[in-house]
Amino acid sequence: MDIEELATGVIASERRALARAITLVESGRADHRAEAMRLLAALPQDRQALRIGLSGTPGVGKSTFIESFGMMLTAMGKRVAVLAVDPSSSRSGGSILGDKTRMDRLSRDPNAFVRPSPSQTHLGGVARRTREAVRLCEAAGYDVVLIETVGVGQSETVVAEMSDVFLLLLAPAGGDELQGVKRGIMEMADLIVVNKADGDLAATAMRTCADYSGALRLLRKRPQDPQGYPRAMTVSALQDIGLPETWETLQTLVNWRRDNGYWDRTRASQARYWFEQDIRQTLLAQLETPAARASMAELGEQVATGALDPADGAARFMSALRRDPD
Repeated sequence: MDIEELATGVIASERRALARAITLVESGRADHRAEAMRLLAALPQDRQALRIGLSGTPGVGKSTFIESFGMMLTAMGKRVAVLAVDPSSSRSGGSILGDKTRMDRLSRDPNAFVRPSPSQTHLGGVARRTREAVRLCEAAGYDVVLIETVGVGQSETVVAEMSDVFLLLLAPAGGDELQGVKRGIMEMADLIVVNKADGDLAATAMRTCADYSGALRLLRKRPQDPQGYPRAMTVSALQDIGLPETWETLQTLVNWRRDNGYWDRTRASQARYWFEQDIRQTLLAQLETPAARASMAELGEQVATGALDPADGAARFMSALRRDPD
């Protein structure tokens, strides 16, 4: 693969080149990882998109919201990239990757790019290389990158470490004030959006929004938030109600953070976080080498028979791993 030619294609916003580049950075092969590092190093570092992380429980309407929201942004002249992470089977390891099928209108928009990816075994609602895919979309000149998570629940907070604003989508009757003050994903959200606020669910959506608005006032104020944030609001992605207000609310928050220095500080903190995560993942990968697996199996057998204490066996394994890291 000609890395320089691929980098040129990405910078020129060629969709095929961008798709090939994301496939490359998502690959787990050692030779592909080396090529991916060369590719990322060849891309400009000064292009920045607005990164919007979006999460919510399955069935809340994430794909419908993203399509309607993305279509509104492209109509405003924005270039929008969507990185949708789909869950992988714990049995077969495969993924359906159905988000692109759901977003058929947005997928056909020339100013939009939709890329579904499997989560594989990575926890936290995103794929391991999603952050690098975001960098590729920024290098390709997209103005807004929407990162849709798997939708696994209250522990799905990793996306907040790769986005500038974090939007949590909820369904009507999705909880009460106590639910709103629970720790985890609630305290990470910058904006809580109650979707499906139309038809018979409109009144229920308003009550749910009021419950969460009250709950948010009980949370400790974060230094990166202006007065009135985080906040809750209602939308109907199906009927395009409330989407301009959502965009305006996000823009107000982003502009305040830029003006007060929190944008750059957050980006720097996120870079450090992913640096540490890569080190942890590299160390964990050493456990999958044939020599490490054989040593672990041998010591595990001694532990199982009672000939070796578990803590002592772990210490011996780590000592052997340090002597022979390959």
